[in-house]
Amino acid sequence: MALPNKKVPISELIDLSGKRAIVTGGATGIGFAISCRLAEAGAMVLIADTNAEAAQKATEGLKGYGYKVVFTQCDVSKEGEVRDMVNAAIKEMGGIDILVNNAGVYPRIALTQMTVGDFEQVISVNLTGTFLCSRYAGMKMIEQGWGGCIINIASIDCLHPSSTGMSAYDASKGGVLMLTKSLALELGQHDIRVNAIAPGGIMTKGVVTRTEESSKGQEKGQLKELKTFMARMVLGRMGDADDVARVALFLASDLASYMTGSLIVVDGGYLIS
Repeated sequence: MALPNKKVPISELIDLSGKRAIVTGGATGIGFAISCRLAEAGAMVLIADTNAEAAQKATEGLKGYGYKVVFTQCDVSKEGEVRDMVNAAIKEMGGIDILVNNAGVYPRIALTQMTVGDFEQVISVNLTGTFLCSRYAGMKMIEQGWGGCIINIASIDCLHPSSTGMSAYDASKGGVLMLTKSLALELGQHDIRVNAIAPGGIMTKGVVTRTEESSKGQEKGQLKELKTFMARMVLGRMGDADDVARVALFLASDLASYMTGSLIVVDGGYLIS
């Protein structure tokens, strides 16, 4: 019996050779893991990060494996820097096929302690930054005329608040989810797919640091909350940054060629428990 609809080999579906990708916040954590996977699949990657030293170190590390990687410093909340980042991508790579909006901040501040400035900072990076990068990269994709792919890193907090003191973060990620759907609707006519990933508990360096501080007695309440959070993981473990990167690779590849406006939850089963 013949295999149904076997048109393209699986190796070609996941091959990103010749693609050019931007990963914001790509020097560490989930962003770096995504940069690694996209580069491994053959894409040329521009790592954009506020920390130029970390971005350079990440770039040099990936180049050591023979990957095609460049970097630039960029604060995604500043329009001028985003415009410069996109121009740098065009200059260094010749075009943009994939944009991963990963840059984000997640300060934990109780509502009664939060200032307008605190709230606006989170929104400016997590939501406005996603808009700015999508706008400028999207415009280049439209000019190029052959489509593209935008992947936004949201959070399970866009669906359900997971802890206290995160109201600004939760609001920003809720906005990212709706922005994803709206951009998918608007950019689909240009063959630009826009999807989002909602990570749950991912054991990044920042989470490890917070856990260690809590375990030393500085923040007993947060340690207890983290243990409660982990107890709800159906798979029984915190996620790894690469768990998210694999999904980003899927969305960037032709495996997801008929997906747009979608949200993929990567949370170890937290939301269903």
